[in-house]
Formats: sequence, C-alpha cells, structure tokens
Amino acid sequence: MFDKIQELERRYQELESLLADPTVIANQPEFRKLSREHNDLTELVEAFRRYKKVLAEIDGNRELLADPEMKEMAEAELGELAERKEALEGEIKILLLPKDPNDNKNIIIEIRAGTGGDEAALFAGDLFRMYSRFAERNRWKVDVMSSSESERGGFKEVVALVEGQGAFAKLKYESGTHRVQRVPETEAQGRIHTSACTVAVLPEAEDIEVDINPTDLKIDVYRSSGAGGQHVNTTDSAVRITHLPTGIVVACQEERSQIKNRAKAMKVLKSRMLDILTTEQNAKLAADRKQQVGSGDRSERIRTYNFPQGRLTDHRIGLTLYRLDAIMEGDIGEVVDALRAHYQMEALKAQSEAA
Repeated sequence: MFDKIQELERRYQELESLLADPTVIANQPEFRKLSREHNDLTELVEAFRRYKKVLAEIDGNRELLADPEMKEMAEAELGELAERKEALEGEIKILLLPKDPNDNKNIIIEIRAGTGGDEAALFAGDLFRMYSRFAERNRWKVDVMSSSESERGGFKEVVALVEGQGAFAKLKYESGTHRVQRVPETEAQGRIHTSACTVAVLPEAEDIEVDINPTDLKIDVYRSSGAGGQHVNTTDSAVRITHLPTGIVVACQEERSQIKNRAKAMKVLKSRMLDILTTEQNAKLAADRKQQVGSGDRSERIRTYNFPQGRLTDHRIGLTLYRLDAIMEGDIGEVVDALRAHYQMEALKAQSEAA
C-alpha cells in the first residue's frame, strides 16, 4: 500500500513543478487538467506526510527508552503516537478508496412536493432554502433552472444548478424522500401533520458524457407564467423539451430569453440522462445496492424533520440531532459528514470482503 502512495507522492511533486512551468501556465486547458490532478492528490499526500512524521517520532521515542531519565516520558508519548498512527492509517485507507468520478462536479438538485398538499410545497421551499444556505457556507453558486411555485408559498417543484468544488461529493447522499412532521399554520386544532418531499441530486453532465441526437427531441415554446398570474411574459420564452426515447420532460421559464431557457433545460436533461446511465452501470457492477455508494433508493424515506421536538433523524445511519432550527438555516455539515463517513466505511468493508 505504501509503495503505491510513495509513487503518488512522486507524481504530486512532479505536478508541483509542472504547475510552476510558464509553458504549462500558458496552456490553460492543460494547466486546469494538471491542477485537478494535483488537487485530487493533495489530501492523500498530506496525510501520508503526517504519517511519515509520526513514524519518525515513534523511532525517536523508542531510542529514548534506553535513557532512565527519559523513559517515562517516552512511553507516554509512544502511547499517543500509536493512536495517531492508527488514526492516520484509517484516514489513508479511506483516501485510497476508488474515487467517485463525479465528486468534484457541480450538481443539479431537484426538489418536488409529495404527499401533503400545500404543507408539502412549503416544506419543499424550506428544503430549498436549507440547501441554498448550505451552498452559501461553502461559497457555491445557486442558479434556479426551473420552478413551479405554490399559491400559499413554497414550491410544487424547483430545480437548481449548484456550482462549486465538491458539491456532488457533499450532497450526493441527499437523494431520497424527506418527511416533515409539524403543525401547519392553517391548522386550528394544533394537530401535527406529516408530509413529504423528494430530493434528487444529479451530477452536472458534460457535453462529452451525454450524446443526444437532435432528432430525438421535441421542443415546445410557450408563454411563461408564475403563481397567481405574476411574471407573465408577453413572448413565447418558456421552453419544454421532451426526449422521445426515454420520455424525460424538462421545462424552463426562469429567464426572459428563450435561448437561455433552452440552454438551461438542455443542461437538466443531460444530467438526468447521465444519472440514468450511471444507475444502470452501477446496477451491473454491484448486485447489492447497499454497496453502491451514493445510489440510494430515492423511493424510501431517508430522513424525518420533526418540528415539535426540534429533531432531525436520518434513518439510514440512525443519526438523531436536536437542533433542527440551525439545520434548516443550512447548518447541515454534521449530517453531511456523518453520511460520508458511513458510506466510506461501508466501501472499506466491501473492499476488504472482496479481497
């Protein structure tokens, strides 16, 4: 394992030299490609260097054991160093897991109100706000691709592009059914209602990944309109694209320009098609869906947001947190990190069983 890491460290050093080369800097496509490779190796190389430093400290403290005056201190430090060594070995094993090629991609996030009528639409709006605030914390950009607002607020459906480093890596486990339990503002009896929304997180497709035959598309244009007749456009700027072979339908009316709406709709269409292709490939590669990191079944309930108790529960990993107010303001880092750690450990377990 460490021979492989030393080889990667040498490549990392080579990349550092290349990225400082004026010839490479002048070739921007090559510079971006090498920068991505350098970025992918940074975390592993830094962990490996910390590991080598700990090994050197362990050797130094073992030499001190022969000195009666230093023995007690050396033994205490050796215990701490052994723990750090074990923790770094675990971190390195996780970093050596095969990378999801989509991890550094932007995402298309789709939130749809499910059972629960107006309350589900309001919850869809709350979820969109939660993810938008989380994006702000990570300095990501959020661009609404299409939306259908509810008359009482929230969304029947909202689709957005989230652009930023590691967006898919952090949010890919959000796909699934999210359930909310709370007392609606319109409920006179104070009874708790349960409603649900579905969330889909798709990696943004690049043109090279998805080839769409123009003859397979049916494109309709129409006048856009918002909730309650607001934002009514006087031109046919809204666009609806139907991919005839799969039946996928995408609509966009957020922009006043038909060209911009068409471009956004195509971006969503390609991402949905890439998701279908990826899911099919994963199904062939793994008979057990639980081993497919990030391909959770979207039809099952993954999380419950209980407002009366101020509680969030993620049912996949048994995580319960009692700070729902902060979470709904975008403070979901603890949930995101716990999910990533869980699925990394599942992948490590699967890898060791297959070895």
